[in-house]
Amino acid sequence: MSFGRLDRSTGSQPMSDINMTPLIDVMLVLVVIFIITAPLLASSIKLDLPKTDAAKAGDAPKSVTVVMDAAGQIFLKDHPIALAALQQQLLQAAQANPQTEVLLRADKTVPYGRVVEVMGAAQQAGLNRIGFVADAPAPSAPASPSPAAVVKP
Repeated sequence: MSFGRLDRSTGSQPMSDINMTPLIDVMLVLVVIFIITAPLLASSIKLDLPKTDAAKAGDAPKSVTVVMDAAGQIFLKDHPIALAALQQQLLQAAQANPQTEVLLRADKTVPYGRVVEVMGAAQQAGLNRIGFVADAPAPSAPASPSPAAVVKP
């Protein structure tokens, strides 16, 4: 009597490799989130800039950004600075590159005299290129038709 050979299958072996696909997906999502939010964190000083149709983002090759908040406080590189110290910093920038442009971001409620003081400090430092930064106006909503103009079928 002959018996057949009994084969025992060992079954599937457990996987010993780590599946990297979910980790890579999560990391790519985090990179995209940081890429989107990074430009929003450019300046931590809250301003209400004036609005104009001519407001376009144009970067000068060399520029120094001076910010004036609603209280008239002057900021250079997001740090408060006195007018005399600002003039010294602008003088150093002018010595490094005389074509440096001063980008002035002033809140629309700052008195004109205070803005002129900062402009004068820049000109005394030898920087004559001064740009005023403004926001573009919000697009106006299309006018809704008057009730008399609505035609119902």
